[in-house]
Amino acid sequence: MDSVDIEVLRTAEAWRKQGRHVALGTIVKTWGSAPRPVGAMVAIRDDGQVVGSVSGGCVEDDLIEKVRSKAVAAQKPQLVTYGVTNEEATRWGLPCGGTLQLVVEPVTSDTRVAELLERIGRQQLVRRRLDMESGRATLEPGRWQDVLEFDGRVLSSVHGPRWRLVLIGAGQLTRYLAEMARMLDYHVVVIDPREEYASGWDLDSVPLNRGMPDDVVRELELDGHSALVALTHDPKLDDLALMEALKSAAFYVGAIGSKKNNDARRERLKEFDVSADEIARLRGPVGLYIGSKTPPEIAIAILAEMTAVRHGVSEPTWAAKPERRFDPSACEVKQT
Repeated sequence: MDSVDIEVLRTAEAWRKQGRHVALGTIVKTWGSAPRPVGAMVAIRDDGQVVGSVSGGCVEDDLIEKVRSKAVAAQKPQLVTYGVTNEEATRWGLPCGGTLQLVVEPVTSDTRVAELLERIGRQQLVRRRLDMESGRATLEPGRWQDVLEFDGRVLSSVHGPRWRLVLIGAGQLTRYLAEMARMLDYHVVVIDPREEYASGWDLDSVPLNRGMPDDVVRELELDGHSALVALTHDPKLDDLALMEALKSAAFYVGAIGSKKNNDARRERLKEFDVSADEIARLRGPVGLYIGSKTPPEIAIAILAEMTAVRHGVSEPTWAAKPERRFDPSACEVKQT
């Protein structure tokens, strides 16, 4: 779940504690060119205040009016459908005949939003099951492969960090990358056994694992919701992690450094138990080419490429990227 939807939950719970009637809407199904994905949420207060979006503004006005008049979700959850016909889609402003279904529920103590937020704050992945008849919700541990499900009686949704990002090295670039990644729905793991870096790591929200990279990566059992980026420039650390990550199902495995350094890294990996196909998965120089120089810009480039890979719009392009030289003392990338 992304940071926008977490803010929806926080606001909805804050309004409830103020004694206001609040309705929470969740997209459970879409057809055609619906503007927001399944799982997107909106919270509407009894006076019409709203946070979040389920249609980019197309149907929110109608939902607000329904909540204010208590025509929907006054006592228990209800299913609301918009855009069944082309005429209705045009009326609601849904593009290309798009259709969306929402479960709209009143936010009460039975919905357990406060406990859900508390678990999310501890970086836990949580499955929430909402009974449409009673309006009561139950919480249980989620799994990385869980997805939203709705059978007409129970809405099962997944909350918390759905993706994992493993970063090797606890330097300055890692700090920016970790902080930005958390805003993009990643549970971040930083691995660095070096004492000189451990003493300076102070991000409370991202704990530092002091184990050896290969051991920790094996223990994490990287799956299709996982990514790993090596950032130390130390082959003794980066290569150990990459050897394990390239054998895993991780959707993205990359390493910082110039094309020359990454070519040398690929040659080193051939000497170990890493196949040619596995080595071909390595993305390095890591990140999209956007002319990045400063650590925050490099972090943006890396996350941009990871996002493109997640959505299936990026192929490995390291061989065609401009040469990058990394100066550890300046912590910047220089393009030539």
